[in-house]
Amino acid sequence: MGLALLTYFYFNFNDSKKQNVNGLLVSLISQLTAKSNACYDILSALYDEYDDGLLLPDDDVLIDCLANMLKIEGQPTIYIIMDAIDECPNSPSVVSPRKRVLQFVEKLVNLQLPNVRICATSRPEADIRASLETLASHKVSLHDEPGQNKDISHYVRSFVYSDLNMRRWREEDKELVIDTLSQKANGM
Repeated sequence: MGLALLTYFYFNFNDSKKQNVNGLLVSLISQLTAKSNACYDILSALYDEYDDGLLLPDDDVLIDCLANMLKIEGQPTIYIIMDAIDECPNSPSVVSPRKRVLQFVEKLVNLQLPNVRICATSRPEADIRASLETLASHKVSLHDEPGQNKDISHYVRSFVYSDLNMRRWREEDKELVIDTLSQKANGM
């Protein structure tokens, strides 16, 4: 085992399986299992318990499984990176996928495991800020940083000038698109 274990999950707006707590849990458990024999043993026991994979455990069972993996004695520092939480739908349902993810993050933080480090990224959506601000020991906002806006402008410019369809546009139209999108990107 190395000096640290790193897990990473990107909440992808293009993939519904990557917009909820189940996708997050399955990914984190899989990553830890691939890197640790002790984590593999925990997942193997769960697999046996659920008729060799014929039955699927619910999210709460997966949360317990992950918690058991994180609590294994003698493990190195475990980094859990959750990128783009704002990509989870915030539907008006009883408990939206985003709310469920935020509840999971709160459970994870409340475990107070000394060897676990959590990094959660998001646009500054009000519900996410309200949930995470009380949990965070450190926070960094890139939303209004000039470098962030400059990177966005460079990306838009690169896209406009490399896209086959846009190459045929008039120069003033390209610049209008670049200026408008860069100014209205709102840090995203």
